[in-house]
Amino acid sequence: MQHAFNTESTPSLETPSVPSELTSPRAKLVYLFLSANGETTLSELQSALDMQKLSLYSILSTLRERELINQQAERYVVDN
Repeated sequence: MQHAFNTESTPSLETPSVPSELTSPRAKLVYLFLSANGETTLSELQSALDMQKLSLYSILSTLRERELINQQAERYVVDN
């Protein structure tokens, strides 16, 4: 019995990279979540990552200071 193999190339999934200056596991998690999901609110981050808002405010502030993300009204997005 012969097997037919699909030789068409399949698109590769790009794994988002984490900036090297991020050392905190929580900051990396927030950054990766934003990279994968695009624009996100604080409430969406809190729900998805099961983190306290106070911690998220601190992390988001640091990411903004390092110009890794932008805040657009109530939404956060990775700076391209």
